[in-house]
Amino acid sequence: MNIIVVGCGKIGTSVVSALVTEGHDVTAMDANPDVINEITNVYDVMAVCGNGTDCEALEEARVDICDVFVAVTGSDELNMLSCFIAKKMGAKHTVARIRNPEYNDRSLSFMCHQLELSRAINPELMMAQELHNLLKLPSAYKVEYFSGRSLEMIEVRLKKGSSLIGKKLSKIRDREKENFLIGAVLRDNELHIPDGNFELCEGDTVSIVATPSDMQKLLKSLDMVKKAVKDVMIIGGSKTAFYLAKILSSTGTNVKIIEKNKENCIRLSEILPKTDIIHGDGSHHDVLMEEGLRTIDAFVALTGMDEENILTSLFAGEFNVPKVITKINSDELTKMGEKLGLDSVISTKSITADIIIRYARALENSTGSNIETLYKFMDGEAEAIEFNVRAGSKLIGTPIKDLSLKSGILIAGIIRERKNAVIPTGDTVINEGNRVIVLASAAHRLGDLSDILR
Repeated sequence: MNIIVVGCGKIGTSVVSALVTEGHDVTAMDANPDVINEITNVYDVMAVCGNGTDCEALEEARVDICDVFVAVTGSDELNMLSCFIAKKMGAKHTVARIRNPEYNDRSLSFMCHQLELSRAINPELMMAQELHNLLKLPSAYKVEYFSGRSLEMIEVRLKKGSSLIGKKLSKIRDREKENFLIGAVLRDNELHIPDGNFELCEGDTVSIVATPSDMQKLLKSLDMVKKAVKDVMIIGGSKTAFYLAKILSSTGTNVKIIEKNKENCIRLSEILPKTDIIHGDGSHHDVLMEEGLRTIDAFVALTGMDEENILTSLFAGEFNVPKVITKINSDELTKMGEKLGLDSVISTKSITADIIIRYARALENSTGSNIETLYKFMDGEAEAIEFNVRAGSKLIGTPIKDLSLKSGILIAGIIRERKNAVIPTGDTVINEGNRVIVLASAAHRLGDLSDILR
């Protein structure tokens, strides 16, 4: 598809990179010529130096043949206006990054309708929701949900002493009472979609799929449950911190935000009355100690500096804070942070890129099924995709054991009517209207459920 991306900052560049990898024809737009030069030096894309509201620049970018127009500049208003103009000039679908908390659901819905926006995305809010998921299940490295939380998938890292080390998957399934599936394993940067004879090792990153109730029972049985999070310390008063504090406070969690900008502290204290706002520099260890680092249940580093987030997270880890989450946008620093043993690493730009990829694939798909959810996991080596099965799908009515699946693909879950979640066996049959969870190597680039067949 022909896709235009306006705004090539960290998030925009990540979106461009993901779309190029997907094989789309991408045109990058940015008002800064240095940014455009850097983009064209790194990626095989067309590039236009200009503002997303400039009709001449949009004409140069061939907006008239654009399938998807994505505006992810730092200005919500510029993004909305760019999408509106692009739509009027011929763009088929438009996606705008809108992250201002002042745009509530009602006003945002009204604006999207009036501006004919196909999709509005708020990366900071989505990151806050993902952070909340991690804090609800602190034993996990990553948590994803499917179909209204009917099924969940978590990633855990097997540390020394884990009861799973040295065990074959078939033995684990026989031993445990809960209904679950170990769907993928990342070992030494190599992805495995394992069978029952696969044996787990120390250091493996393992993905587990189960219903929420079975997941809790399983983690308890494996002695992998950490205590519930009641006290959370957040470093950095960003938009993500605001959204996260608002979510946590509504559930009765005690939240403390440490922010070094005084004006930002005053603003946060006014809009977050249930949250403790501390004016201080979270990179100073004495500040963290004074504010109770030893007694908290979770530490979340959300400053705008990756290096600062890494260092403060490592410091929190030295005091055995039960759950430490670190925001890192740089791919290089993400890998370094993981090697240093950081508990959980999260990135705003990867969340945004995943949403755009899902949207683009859904537009490309056939009539037999469509993509409801798409997650990248296992450091981007694998994808978990939720398909809605429509009439005409080639998989309807055939037991899974009789389907000729491509290698590196696993049907991990099926959600039937009334959110009845099933971990499938070989005899399980897919029906029209079901939602099917597929785990696959990212190299497959699945756009339709039928793509899993040979």
